[in-house]
Amino acid sequence: MTRVFLASRNAKKLGEMRRILDQHLPGTEVLGLDDVAAYDEPVEDQPTFEGNALLKARAGLAATGLPTVADDSGLCVDALNGMPGVLSARWSGQPKSDDRNNSLLLHQLADVPDERRGAHFTCAIAFCAPGHEPLVVEGRMDGRVIHETRGSGGFGYDVLFEAVEFPGRTTAELDAVDKDAISHRGRALREIAPQIVRVLPA
Repeated sequence: MTRVFLASRNAKKLGEMRRILDQHLPGTEVLGLDDVAAYDEPVEDQPTFEGNALLKARAGLAATGLPTVADDSGLCVDALNGMPGVLSARWSGQPKSDDRNNSLLLHQLADVPDERRGAHFTCAIAFCAPGHEPLVVEGRMDGRVIHETRGSGGFGYDVLFEAVEFPGRTTAELDAVDKDAISHRGRALREIAPQIVRVLPA
């Protein structure tokens, strides 16, 4: 059985990535960080999503020897000049906390009117495999930041984000099928999955 390593231990992110990869790689075993021997994960110190995704994919390949997929994603808010961006997961400091990040974002946008609350999620996905040049693609989901948290699905800033395709519902209120269809990660995975298939052994 072909195995692919996803350099993440976020259960919801792994689930999302596994669902989409399975459409293109049926029967492929997908491993997360908790499924392999522990290794020193790199510090995500690159200024771009692509740079951080490549950093993690290269480290995963070096540590496991397995074809490795890694992503870096975040929320870019127009009124904050594109921030929190690559700092999204640690916007409110360490240790990482979705609740604190969301509270801080709401505070920073407290006086910003609806027409200026545009935002988008970006996801860069990198794939590294032995003997092949790295692959990197980016996906994007446009929308806006609302004034209060809603929903119990998803993770991160999903409770504050309404995608343009589903006005009136946050991405935390969408079911997996609807979210996968429009999400930044879903779009990037659907683009890169066929390229991964061509690299993996039959």
